[in-house]
Amino acid sequence: MAQPLATTTVAAQGSPNRTVVEEVTGWLRIFSDGTVERLTPPEAEPFTAIVPPYTEPRGGVTVHDITTDRGVEVRLYLPEPAAAPSRRWPVLVHFHGGGFCVSRPSWALYHNFYAPLTGELEVAGIVSVYLPLAPEHRLPAAVNAGHDTLLWLRDVACGHNVVGADGPSAAAVERLRKAADFSRVFLIGDSAGGNLVHLVAARVGEDGVGALHPVRLAGGVLLQPGFAREKKSRSELQNPPSTFINQEMVDKMLLLAVPLGDTKDSIYTNPELAAKAVAHVAMPPLLLMVTEIDLLHDPEVDYGKAMVLNGKEVVTKVSRGAVGHIFYLDFFAVESDHLTAKRTKELIHTVKNFMDHH
Repeated sequence: MAQPLATTTVAAQGSPNRTVVEEVTGWLRIFSDGTVERLTPPEAEPFTAIVPPYTEPRGGVTVHDITTDRGVEVRLYLPEPAAAPSRRWPVLVHFHGGGFCVSRPSWALYHNFYAPLTGELEVAGIVSVYLPLAPEHRLPAAVNAGHDTLLWLRDVACGHNVVGADGPSAAAVERLRKAADFSRVFLIGDSAGGNLVHLVAARVGEDGVGALHPVRLAGGVLLQPGFAREKKSRSELQNPPSTFINQEMVDKMLLLAVPLGDTKDSIYTNPELAAKAVAHVAMPPLLLMVTEIDLLHDPEVDYGKAMVLNGKEVVTKVSRGAVGHIFYLDFFAVESDHLTAKRTKELIHTVKNFMDHH
């Protein structure tokens, strides 16, 4: 039986006479009184388990939940400090997926990938943003949260007091400040979070060169981004669904996320319109990672092509074989399936090479 998540607007707060007006099977219910209930399908429960933060290192990494003075909350992954660091390291800012409607950085789905990634990519830290969720907070709310996170990083880089009184959070942020090369900040996002990499980078570009100084966006990584159109692509019609994506989720969640009155043919979700909107905006180099059997394979590839046609630097890499949408976050498959493990290692290697060269 699906159970509500801790972050939901629960049923007890709603009207006793309310009815369900929209539902994404197993994930989301919206009621006539405006309340929202978020669910977990049984097959997804191990992935949505909450991993609490911890200050004692596990695998060389500590995890901190921080309330910033910019109005956003972030989960900060930090490597154990080196005794005598020889240089400063880049910072990775992560936007989670979930069709803009569900998911949290504290889910095991993300923790089991991004905690070890902290060491594998040799970064000063990974900042994963607790994004405002639709339909309560429609786009561009998540874009604003991503941009506010970069403003917070600018405050950190400048040595401002960004978390209030001294304590574990302040100590963690100070560790990040001392280790980070803020001229090499990279964005990374999976699924809908990949869209946010594009959208937040565009927002920074619109602000103009130096607006975030000393923070500089060095690049962005889009991992199977959630681009789609009103007209279904071949891959949507032919490729298989999975626990983490199916046609109902694509159809309904994206419509619940875009501004009222918009369709999937918006600058937030349509690949060609997204690219056209940034034709005259300075964008950082982008790495686009797609998979052959992803439902959204075709619009993802079309996004890369459209961006190149609009003069942007985008490298597209395809994970071949029977690995689907966000396969690298399926920690059971990574542990048990040779192909998934191999493709995950290749993906991480590709991301590291991209970061090393920018």
